[in-house]
Amino acid sequence: MKLSKRKNDILIAIIEDYIKDDSPITSNVVKEKHLPDVSSATLRAELNALEAMGFLKQLHTSGGRIPTTEGYRYYVEFLLKDFKLESSKIERVSDILKERSRSVNEIISELAKIISEVTNYPTVVMMNGYDNFVIENIKIISLIDDSGIVLIETRNGIINCGIKTRANQKSCDDASRLLTRKFQGLSVGQMIEKIVIYGEEINKQINDFSLIVDGLIEGFKKLANSKPFGIKTSTKLLDSGEEKTVKAFKNTLEIVENEKKLEDFLHTNEDDLSFDLTEEDDEFSGLAIVKAPLKISGKQVGTIGVFGPQRMNYSTIASALKFLINEIENMDKLEDKNE
Repeated sequence: MKLSKRKNDILIAIIEDYIKDDSPITSNVVKEKHLPDVSSATLRAELNALEAMGFLKQLHTSGGRIPTTEGYRYYVEFLLKDFKLESSKIERVSDILKERSRSVNEIISELAKIISEVTNYPTVVMMNGYDNFVIENIKIISLIDDSGIVLIETRNGIINCGIKTRANQKSCDDASRLLTRKFQGLSVGQMIEKIVIYGEEINKQINDFSLIVDGLIEGFKKLANSKPFGIKTSTKLLDSGEEKTVKAFKNTLEIVENEKKLEDFLHTNEDDLSFDLTEEDDEFSGLAIVKAPLKISGKQVGTIGVFGPQRMNYSTIASALKFLINEIENMDKLEDKNE
């Protein structure tokens, strides 16, 4: 719904004051702090109109007003159209993204930790899977208990995969070099699709490869079905002691412990920042999720989401997430130019 400039200014002012102070906002406060040139009668009429539209509500007839879920929804849509990035707050992101010698799980966990530290809210990074990660090198390591580990080096970190194999290390090294030659530059998804086709061909060239290929196929199937998560549940929400904030924290814990619910909340078809606000009669009422897609080479590989009460600092969260997704895309473009 499009509001007049005055209604917009009044609503934004009330919501930002409420986010800051957690107290119902009266017409006198709005007039004194924000609109001293507007008459009291006009201001009351505007507030009544905003309440009738469903953006504000009064807890008591003679009391001040607080935002509704629809009010927060309008505020976030307004905010995300025109906010300024504060990239200096999360400069560590660039360094983390360049550490390709670390595992993907470590990287996404660290990203979740950084965003959570910046925003003081629980943060989750959920990867869609490993399919779109581009392979640079493959290393198979034989272990002593008829098992092995496959380390797949990609442009975005290392993926590890456990396999069963009785092959010695020399055969594993031979297989590593051949697999790297075959799959270097392809995506993990393409490798998983082609490993069965190439299996017989590779088996003819390497002794004991039959002891490796079955384990690789089984290991890669598990890899294809896995969705790595990075979760950081900041406890700073509890410091305020506010009932709604504590409830939001408990709801967040319940969601992150249930992978299906977490996927539902983090699902997005948007190309940029988006948000969900639960309704008042919802199981997780009073909860807000600001989320953004993570893209590599133009393809979405995951989602990052920040969870918290509807009365939370959207501008800091939006800035942090916007910086993160831009940094990932820009890094990818820079590497393409260097190559």
